[in-house]
Amino acid sequence: MFLHGGMGLTCASPLAIARTIRLAPISRIARVALRMSAAPERMPRTAPRLERGMPKAIETDASGVSGLRIRAEALSGLPDRSQPFIVLGIETSCDDTAAAVVRSDGVILGEAIAKQDAIHAEWGGVVPGLARDAHIEAVGRVVSEAIAAAGLSSVADVDAIGVTVGPGLEICLRIGANHAVSLAEEHRKPFVAVHHLEAHCLMARLAALADSPGETDPLPFPFLSLLVSGGHCQLLLCRGVGDYSVIGSTLDDALGEAYDKVARLLGLDVGGGGGPALEAFAKKGDASKAKLPVPMSKRKDTAFSFAGLKTAVRTRLAKLENGGTEEERADLAAAFQEAAIMHIERRLRYALVWCAEQQLLPTPLEGEAAKVPPITSLVVSGGVAANQALRGRLRSLCEANNVRMYTPPTRLCTDNGVMVAWVAIERLLLGHSDTATGTEVRARWPLGRALDIKLT
Repeated sequence: MFLHGGMGLTCASPLAIARTIRLAPISRIARVALRMSAAPERMPRTAPRLERGMPKAIETDASGVSGLRIRAEALSGLPDRSQPFIVLGIETSCDDTAAAVVRSDGVILGEAIAKQDAIHAEWGGVVPGLARDAHIEAVGRVVSEAIAAAGLSSVADVDAIGVTVGPGLEICLRIGANHAVSLAEEHRKPFVAVHHLEAHCLMARLAALADSPGETDPLPFPFLSLLVSGGHCQLLLCRGVGDYSVIGSTLDDALGEAYDKVARLLGLDVGGGGGPALEAFAKKGDASKAKLPVPMSKRKDTAFSFAGLKTAVRTRLAKLENGGTEEERADLAAAFQEAAIMHIERRLRYALVWCAEQQLLPTPLEGEAAKVPPITSLVVSGGVAANQALRGRLRSLCEANNVRMYTPPTRLCTDNGVMVAWVAIERLLLGHSDTATGTEVRARWPLGRALDIKLT
């Protein structure tokens, strides 16, 4: 089975779990683990065809890699778009059960969330089976709380429903999706199947709207998006809703995953997430006393890698007597964060250079690369976007390159229902909705096609 870290995935056997908590393998948690490890893992299809039961916005290319494509098809109807309409968003892709009610003019009417930190704290990561059970227990209550917070009497008062259908933990995604489908069918509401990563990317558009009253589109397309979370580290070229290209991604660990693993190596309490714990601990240290190599410093491209940096921390830690003093470990935490941020900065600089180079080419390129527009905005999103050290450094980089940086409020960087409702709103405004009946979830789901990035 998998233990899904607060910001990444790690593996553990059921027997290892039983030994960890010193319980017999027949304990409730071990039984859950054994059931999950015995279940065959679903592998993604590779045939170049539309996934059965998936939203019509999902298409596959000849290689079987799927991406989003928006068609103005209202398969389950549309709300009245001549005036502000209200959408309920539901999120259960990992370990947070979240729901929110958002109006199409950007006003957050109500939200609720059930965190699972206490459930998974002793494992150092998210146990999917336990997360699923917690979602089952919480999803109805969380939706009701969001509806009540919005001042509505029931789900019947919303105009449409959106729900995350992927990517994420399949057994968790299914809980939210099934609940949303049931509500949409019961109340005959337009339904939108939401891509989790698109929701993170577009969250900044809602935040910009809230910060710029009177402006209709304060964060227009196109823009670059740096998506940094526990399962993803990507640079995306965002041309419009449903129109994305990947111009950089990690070769191994995601940034949040690396933060989680290093936090555990340093013996930090990761009950509230390894990222926040390491960021706080790094403030006590001096990076110059434990310098670490910046990943891929000799490669001039937009790929990321954090596995080597994590190994460097482990190697340095092993050389410290008795695991090091608190001061030595704090220095190591600071050094890790410094090297990781420097790596992100360099990759972002290369991405900005590449985008600028596309405007200077004497002859147009063919295919996706020909559509690279001038870039003046960067969106930083995902759970690690809440890291204040990262925010500050990237803001300085953007200012030096005449690029405006946008980030969601810190509380909306991690998974939430607001971002799901907002993507549904963006799609509904374009005349798109999905058929609720037959909707399936997808654990793996690329947001867009990867471009071949070559710097001159």
